[in-house]
Amino acid sequence: MTDPSRTLITTRSAFHDALRSAVGEVADRGCLELWLVDTDFADWPLGERAVIENLTRWAQSHRRLTLIAQNFDEVVRRHPRFVEWRRQWSHVVHCRTNTELEAGQMPTLLLAPGVVLVRLSDAVHWRGVRSSDPADLILARETIDAVLQRSAEAFPATTLGL
Repeated sequence: MTDPSRTLITTRSAFHDALRSAVGEVADRGCLELWLVDTDFADWPLGERAVIENLTRWAQSHRRLTLIAQNFDEVVRRHPRFVEWRRQWSHVVHCRTNTELEAGQMPTLLLAPGVVLVRLSDAVHWRGVRSSDPADLILARETIDAVLQRSAEAFPATTLGL
């Protein structure tokens, strides 16, 4: 018997599709906060036009998006459309870094509390889950809280120079 609240992810394209559909669902249903966690977001579809459009629809209602990474260099390099969007929505987007975790310890997940979770448990073989099960959502939030405790602000929306 299959669980309608959970869908397995078994390929890179399935992971990308799960992220796209989750951002679309969040834009349609709404939620106050959205969490994105990854080592560097290099292989996320953050720069895609449809993802940016859905983030814009979602963000228009006093929302909060928090990204946690070990570094944001790949975001700047691979997702210029997202970087520009982040500048425009800097009042909504908060970025944090956790450099204390060892390589491979940073979780890869999208969490919209009360709505949806996309979690990649094996980034090498693209294994994970898209879930709306309340127990999965609570566990993901606990994972985020543990990473967040040792994080610091990072990736400013603008760089001031002399």
